[in-house]
Amino acid sequence: MKGYLVLADGKIFEGELFGSQKDTQGETVFTTAMVGYEQTLTDPSFQGQILTFTYPMIGNYGVPDQERDEYGILRYFESENISVKGVVVCEYSTQFSHYRAKKSFPQWIKENNITGISGIDTRELTKYLRDHGSQAGQIVSSLDNLAEWKNSNEKNLVAEVSTPKIKTYTPKNSIATVAVFDFGIKLNIIREFLKRNITVVLLPWDTDITTKAFQEKNGKFDGIFFSNGPGDPKTIANTVKKNVLFALEHTIPLWGICLGNQILSLAIGGKTKKMKFGNRGANVPCKEIETGRCFVTSQNHGYEVDGDSLPTGWKVSWINLNDKTVEGITHESLPANSVQFHPESCPGPEDANILFDDYVSTILQYKK
Repeated sequence: MKGYLVLADGKIFEGELFGSQKDTQGETVFTTAMVGYEQTLTDPSFQGQILTFTYPMIGNYGVPDQERDEYGILRYFESENISVKGVVVCEYSTQFSHYRAKKSFPQWIKENNITGISGIDTRELTKYLRDHGSQAGQIVSSLDNLAEWKNSNEKNLVAEVSTPKIKTYTPKNSIATVAVFDFGIKLNIIREFLKRNITVVLLPWDTDITTKAFQEKNGKFDGIFFSNGPGDPKTIANTVKKNVLFALEHTIPLWGICLGNQILSLAIGGKTKKMKFGNRGANVPCKEIETGRCFVTSQNHGYEVDGDSLPTGWKVSWINLNDKTVEGITHESLPANSVQFHPESCPGPEDANILFDDYVSTILQYKK
């Protein structure tokens, strides 16, 4: 069935619809990752977006079953649902070959009621987005079906993907407990904490841990963590700020990833800004300023921290070697820092996985 990807500035790409084939719209972005489409599409940070894969063939190793681990966590996906509003590919494969595969890529998309469009020159589309910036897009079956244009980033996308209630994951030999704010957390972050014998108390995004009632009911935490998530960080920053200040005031080891990095920056008085087309992929080099070590990282964000806006006592700790954007901040004396990239990877290289060990070491050092 013929379909069209229409961008907000009027640019049109013609292709063939697959999946649910329903009309849809969202912010049109691209990822340079060559593998890991099953983790990518279930990453809640893509909520409200139409995702373009630059790699020309998607689906040749199929999609695994929804197998769960001993904690009830999905083994091969990053959330319970596909988060994107639409998928753009050059070509997809109905045939697949992998020992874990249980279904084809287009079958998976259709079962999850997601619209895809194929036959698009995704390299041309990516070049266009790089030149003109990420923008709203619609996938439609007819150019007469265009809906009213909407900016998905004006919504509280975090509220759409955060857990509605507190959940606790406890390993057999727990050595510490971390309060994890779910802004749209990738499941591999939880897996990495559990792998290191850290009890995870997963909190709804708007939880207030500063109240006496919360503390009496839930006890004390050895660390506080802010997860990745979708949308403009300013949408939720004022709600979360009190939790950041609480952690700093009580010297509770604080760490953030992706959106967590932006939230920490805003809470301390820094600024964030929209990027032209963002960084999404699994091959982005980042350098730690103090040590000089370099990691090839997995990334998924459309906003960045303004390093010049950080207040006294804070400094930029990591930079992106491609575009020189801020990839992390740290406090000069308190146990508080964050990174913009994804050390949990999945998909992507595991270079930065050691940062989980660094955070656990800090937790144990300050544990009371």
